[in-house]
Formats: sequence, structure tokens, C-alpha cells
Amino acid sequence: MRRSARDTEESARKVSRRGLFLGGSMLAVVALLGARMRHMQVDQADEFRLLAEDNRISIRLIPPARGQIFDRNGKLIAGNEQNYRVVISRDDAGDVEDVLQRIARIMPVSPDDFDRAMKEAKRRSPLPIIVADRLSWEDVSTVAINAPALPGVSPEFGLSRVYPRDTDFAHVVGYVGPVSERDLAKLEEPDPLLQTPKFQIGKIGVETWMEGDLRGRAGNRRVEVNAVGRVMRELGRQEGDPGADIRLTIDADVQNYAQARLGEESAAAVVMDVQNGDILAIASAPSFDPNLFVRGISHADYNALTENDHRPLANKTVQGAYPPGSTFKMVTALAALEAGLITTSTSVNCPGHYEVGGRRFHCWKRGGHGRVSLERSLAESCDVYYYDIALKVGIDKIAEMGRKLGLGERHDIPMSAITDGLMPNKQWKQERYGQEWRIGDTVNASIGQGYVLTSPLQLAVMTSRIASGRAVSPRLIHSIAETQTPIAPAADLGISPQILRAVQQGMFAVSNSQRGTAYSSRIADNTMQLAGKTGTSQVRNITAAERARGVISNDALPWNRRDHALFVGFAPFEAPRYAVAVVVEHGGGGSTAAAPIGRDLLLRALSDGIPPLSAYPASQRNRIETMHRNMPLRDPDGSAPGSSRA
Repeated sequence: MRRSARDTEESARKVSRRGLFLGGSMLAVVALLGARMRHMQVDQADEFRLLAEDNRISIRLIPPARGQIFDRNGKLIAGNEQNYRVVISRDDAGDVEDVLQRIARIMPVSPDDFDRAMKEAKRRSPLPIIVADRLSWEDVSTVAINAPALPGVSPEFGLSRVYPRDTDFAHVVGYVGPVSERDLAKLEEPDPLLQTPKFQIGKIGVETWMEGDLRGRAGNRRVEVNAVGRVMRELGRQEGDPGADIRLTIDADVQNYAQARLGEESAAAVVMDVQNGDILAIASAPSFDPNLFVRGISHADYNALTENDHRPLANKTVQGAYPPGSTFKMVTALAALEAGLITTSTSVNCPGHYEVGGRRFHCWKRGGHGRVSLERSLAESCDVYYYDIALKVGIDKIAEMGRKLGLGERHDIPMSAITDGLMPNKQWKQERYGQEWRIGDTVNASIGQGYVLTSPLQLAVMTSRIASGRAVSPRLIHSIAETQTPIAPAADLGISPQILRAVQQGMFAVSNSQRGTAYSSRIADNTMQLAGKTGTSQVRNITAAERARGVISNDALPWNRRDHALFVGFAPFEAPRYAVAVVVEHGGGGSTAAAPIGRDLLLRALSDGIPPLSAYPASQRNRIETMHRNMPLRDPDGSAPGSSRA
């Protein structure tokens, strides 16, 4: 009994110790949990409150309104219009294909849109999937009503770019398009704004070069979302800053006239203010509708553009590099005059060809011009005169004069793929080909053939500098956000006024002498008289056999083997205001294909409206009246094409 009592007492003591230990352990755990709970609920309350808020509140960017683009007189060139679209959030949708099929049951989704959305869903991209764009209000409303059955789907309301003057400014302003993976890869730091659905950025032209000004700064909105990411309500918003409006130097009406006048030719034309460099028109034909690219161009439309042999997508005014032909003869003449190697009375005999180094170089006039002076050589475009004086002055001085007049130089205006052209000299050929410059190279260069290449923009700059005697540079941006871009006074060219006047007189004779190559394109109004120079540049070699039987007419050749036609000029002669340069690809002769266009563009720039018939020679007025009546000119307010005007 006594032993049993002791065992019981000992067991009780052991149980008490164990219980005390277990109780203490439990108390410690409870204390630890309590301390942890206090830390989380009190010390970390703000942090967890923010995390909880993030599960409920979503911050979304508000794309800013893109800056608009206007002409020099405030006419809209590029604006914005309301756009409705439906997007799918990849993270919230789950089975994208199933969601797409649900959407297709309540609103039209084309097979192309369905396939494109599925391809987008398979790409590893943070961008939401665009199901359909430019929808009607009825379609967007249908999606909104059925939102509970469409996880991850939401309607979006925004602005989209629109070009009300479509083809007139396609090559100048360019167009915008959705941000691509390639665009994102170019960024040093990712921009969240560029990842918003269907956000558009400039692709070519002013739209891309002025992107920083036009884009603006994004705003944001705080929205409450449910468990599947559906927006329940908007809690607040902060508006961003719209992009800056930009005004160009271009006159929309002159630009429209230029595009209409070029018509279906493969051609380019530039009209420029000779005093300050303002570009009034810079037209490349044929053109295209940039709205097609904004909305998503079809394969058929794109193929039609790329397969057209007149290259409507190419901006020939700044990208095209052409042999300038006889429009270059003023450069050769000025180089020789400035070097003192000829005078205005120097004459050269032209028998129709020029022998040098055992090779015969021909004049365009097979029988020759006889003895010609500087003025007559320009008026009648005698080649032999320039062969002779070029060998006296040499290519290096000719190239130096060409660069002084703006050739071989990339002019800095906000347009895409601007060519440098080519103003060759001895050093260039040695570096480019490892060959010595030859006498024949100088002969070819003297009349704008051989290695010499120029763009229509460069030819307009050259003509402006000859007309004004100042180193004017082209200018396309008039003002940004109503702040006018500065115009630096153009420096003097450093060419004697007497020398310039001699060349100007020769250009005047081109258009106003009865033997001048552009006499039929003269301006009859004495207050607007034209000075110019025609040019024809070969795109193929003429064989000896062809010369022996008489050179084949351009009309008898396939279109792409015909000569290019060129014309440069300025007006009024006594007080130069505007210069023009025209290139008609494979147009044949400059006097017949390019000079009439150049004359008409100068008259349009000088006139308040369509040029008056009194400015044209009497024999041409009926034809000009008919031409103007049939041209697709816009109404005075620019609202619609297709007006008929006399």
C-alpha cells in the first residue's frame, strides 16, 4: 500500500511538471502569435492596407490626344476622331479562344480579326489583344451589356488619327500606326504609354520626326475592379497633357494644286520661298491615302501600291536622286564666271559635237548651235558650250559651286529618308572607286550627267539661292504650340551680284526668248515674268547606230527607258519671290513635260486662287481653262475633293 502511494505521488509530480512544461510552451506560442498578429495588424497595417487596395484598385493610363497638324493658314491636315474598340486582357481572360467565340456570337468579328487575335494571344507580349477596332456605338454597347459573361473583355474609347486631305499630304505628314515589337525594341527604357491598346505613333514623315512634340503626356485613372478584373466604377482621374499642335509652312491650297497638276505622272515638285526658305508645296505623285495605314491596310490595297511601277509609296521630292541634266548648267557657268575663266561675252562654237581625248561628245542639237554666248547657251541649252568651259574650270571648282548652291547636301527638314544626292569631285572618285578622275567625267558632269545626282528639293534650293543671292535653307515647320520656329537670316552666298545677274538673264531668256527652250511655258503677265531652265536627263546610253539613223524618239521607247524631264525656275524675275523645281520621271523633254507644270505652280503660288487666264499666252488659254475645269481641286475650305474650277 505504502509503495503504491509513493508511486502515485511520484507519477503526480511527473504529470505536474509535464503539464507545466506543456502549458508554458503553449503560452509561449500564443504570446508569439499574439506578437506576430500585433506586428501585422498594427505595425504593418499600412502596408497590408495598400496590398489589399491593389487587389481592388487598378491604375490605368489615359492616352493623351495627339497634337494636330495644320497648314500655314490654319487649315487642318492631320486631326483626331473618336474611336471605339474592344480589347481582351490576357491575364484576366483565361481561355482567349473561348472568349473570342463568345464575342463573335454577339457582334460581328471577321475571320481575319479572329485569326489575328488568336495569333496575338500566342505571342509573349504585355500588350492587350485588340479584338475589333473602329466599331459602331451599337456594337460597343452590346459588349458592355454582356460584360459579365465576357471575362477580361472591355470596351475602350479613345481617339484615332485621321487625315482629311488624304492624298495631298501623304508624303509630307506621313501616317501613324500601332506600336510594334520593333518600335518597343528601339527604346532604351520601356514606356508604359506605348503598351496601351492600339496606341499609335508616327511611322514616316512629320508624324515620326516630330513624335516627341505630337505625342503628349499620359494621364491616369483609378478604377475599382472585381475578382475577374472587370471595371466596376471609376474612382478618380488625372488628365494628361495633349500633344503640341504643329503648323507647317505649306499652303494646303497650293499643295492640292500641285498634286492635282502632277496628276498620274510619276513626278515630284517643290515650291519654295526664295527669301526665307519656306516650302509652300512639296508634292510627290502618284500619292496614296494615309488613312488606309491608320485603319489597317488590306493586302490587296498594299500590293496595289507596291506593285505600281510609278512607286506611289516613294517620296520622290526628297528620296529621289536624279541626274539634273541641263538644269545643272547654271552651276558650271557660275563656277567658270567666278573663277574668272570666262566673261558674259565669251563665246564658243558649237558644231553639234565636241572632241576630247579621242572621244566625241554630242550636243542635243545634231546640227549644232553655231557660235553661242553665255545667255544664248542657257536659252537654247547648248551642251558644247559647257563641255568647253568645264574643261577650263575643272571638276573641283564646279563641285565647290554646286555645294555652295545646296547640291550634295542633306537638307534638314522633318521628312523620311532624305537623300544627300551626289556632287562628285576627284577625291570622291578616288575614295569611292580607287580611280583617277577623267576628262570625260568632267564633260559629263558639266551638263548634269555622269555621277551627279540631285533631288527635287535640292534643285529648288539651288534655284532659290541663284534667285536671291543668299544661302537660304528649306523650312517645313512654321510653329510648334503657337511658338514660331526661329528663322536665321540667310547668309550672303559670296557670289558677285553681276555674275548672278548674268546667269539670271540667261534663265530669263530660256522662258522669254522665242528661241528659248521654255518659251511656250512663259508667263504673259509682265508683273510675274518667269526665269527658268529646262533639263532632260538620260536613263540609258544612246548607241552610235541610233545616232546614225537619228535618235529614237522617247515616245517610241518603253516608259521606263524614256528620259527624265526637269524644270527649275523662279518668279517674278525682277523681284524673285518663289522658286520651283519639277521632275517628271521618264517624261521625255523638260520643255514639254516639266516646264508647263513649273510655270503653273509658280502662277498658283503668286495668285490668290487659281491662276488667271490672262497670265497665260493667248494661244493656250482654252486648253488651260479646260485643264483647270477637269483638275480634282478641293473646295476653298478644303472640305471635299472633286470640285470643278475654271
